Amino acid sequence: MDEIAAGLKSSGVRFLWVARGETSSNSKLEEACGNNNMWGMLVPWCDQLRVLSHPSVGGFLTHCGWNSVCEGLFAGVPSLTFPLGMDQMTNSKMIEEDWKIGWRVRKLAEVENLVSREAIREHVVKFMDMESNEGRQMRKRVKEVQEKCEDAIAKDGSSEINIKSFIRNISQYS
Repeated sequence: MDEIAAGLKSSGVRFLWVARGETSSNSKLEEACGNNNMWGMLVPWCDQLRVLSHPSVGGFLTHCGWNSVCEGLFAGVPSLTFPLGMDQMTNSKMIEEDWKIGWRVRKLAEVENLVSREAIREHVVKFMDMESNEGRQMRKRVKEVQEKCEDAIAKDGSSEINIKSFIRNISQYS
């Protein structure tokens, strides 16, 4: 956490960090995100989808839990991934390699290694460069994925069709 905090602070990029429980009272996090810091804000909770949907949000540093991935997709925000374990590794792979709508901070081979503050800073600065060709292409792709998500939940979209089919199938057994 200390390296992430220092990397974010030195990046010069504005950020909101949601740190739950005892993590939110970590002095290094408070130093990086404290009230006197014009770049960062530390909070114990937020409505993640609402925050991600705000037009000023340019990216999402995420652990890649499935709910967070879905919220990032629905908000149309590219992700800088930091998977820690379980399904997060697969979710991160999909974001970076399959959908090409984000980057991984640490590669799968580096799972046991600490990611330095310098690496965090470099990733964040590069990731938030809205003018680079790579960044523009990634943001274009994430908007295309967002449109597919919206189509899926619309009336007669794939989500509605699939849930109706599921209900029909299980109703046969009652």
